[in-house]
Amino acid sequence: MRLVSVDQVRQARRLLEGVVRKTPMEHARDLRKMHGGAVHLKCENLQRTGSFKIRGAYTRIHGLSEAERERGVVAASAGNHAQGVALAAALLGTQATVFMPVRVPLPKLAATRGYGADVHLHGDVLEETLAEAIAFSEKTGAVFIHPFDHPDVIAGQGTVGLELLEQVPDVTTVLVATGGGGLVGGVASAVKALRPDVRVVGVQAEAAAAYPPSLAAGEPRRLRSLQTMADGIAVGEPGPVSYAHVAKLVDDVVTVTEESLSRAVLLCLERRKLVVEPAGAAAVAALLQHPGAFEPPIVAILSGGNVDPLLLLQIIQHGMTAGGRYLKLRLRVPDRPGSLVSVLSRVSDLGANVLDVEHSRISGALALGEVEVALNLETRGPEHCAEVAAELHHAGFTVVS
Repeated sequence: MRLVSVDQVRQARRLLEGVVRKTPMEHARDLRKMHGGAVHLKCENLQRTGSFKIRGAYTRIHGLSEAERERGVVAASAGNHAQGVALAAALLGTQATVFMPVRVPLPKLAATRGYGADVHLHGDVLEETLAEAIAFSEKTGAVFIHPFDHPDVIAGQGTVGLELLEQVPDVTTVLVATGGGGLVGGVASAVKALRPDVRVVGVQAEAAAAYPPSLAAGEPRRLRSLQTMADGIAVGEPGPVSYAHVAKLVDDVVTVTEESLSRAVLLCLERRKLVVEPAGAAAVAALLQHPGAFEPPIVAILSGGNVDPLLLLQIIQHGMTAGGRYLKLRLRVPDRPGSLVSVLSRVSDLGANVLDVEHSRISGALALGEVEVALNLETRGPEHCAEVAAELHHAGFTVVS
């Protein structure tokens, strides 16, 4: 299979001038010590439509004939690709029909419609949605715009690679969130042609990682299940075009846990003031989970920032738990007036924040004259958790857990 060339990526870049933004590169100083050198974040979460997807969608639709554009385009997506196709179609004067899962977050649905697409909700999982979009294409003649498995899409996504080489000329390692492989394949096409010494690494969610078994088998393999908060990279099987690029050009594919993903989202929000969705933060999750594994200077691509506010709240709580910022304690204290006040005063003196308290006298494990106090606390991190537990024990309270 013929791979996308750097000339095709350059052509896509010329096409995209005035359409997409050259997104900024942020220096992540807080990650420098962990990796022994400079770490930069390529902020595609600040791209038009909130992700890199507009690059590939516009390039693909622009390449259609006039007759094809008159028939319109159709896509299936849980969010980012939908918005990219909707905006690209509007800019190029063709009608976009987009199929989205029934439970798609309302902000993504509203944004896709806001860009002018005709949106249909179908299916509980993306595979059902995809099948309906393909059936619509066959029935109406609308051109199906694949989210990753097409040379024009890969060339468009590869423009991210050209930009990052200009912004960080001495880059040694590039980390790329990877679902179907369109972005990492495109970035590798550009980077490897101009700087073959640069290491390109794909990052997948551990519970939705189709590439490791596919690469081991030498061909695309389908996963039996996908269980990850990073819906933007939850792809059950690589396509033949994107797989060929990853197999030939990408140096490695690593996986990250849900805990690392949530910690990465929280870090981007707290330290960099950037709203990034779980899939978009996968490269940062790899930096957190695999300290010292990547040679600096490092560029980690933040691939998207379209996250539902309710999910973001859950992710922040999950990230704080994973980062040791929450502490759950059960204490046994004397059953007399003032005991609970004494516990809470001590917790306050130690600088922990009480989120909730449960006070119980009913337990077979309690001695006569004892009560159990369950505390949920917000702390400054793992060391502070250990300090709070130790100080409560030294203050004479029996720490059960």
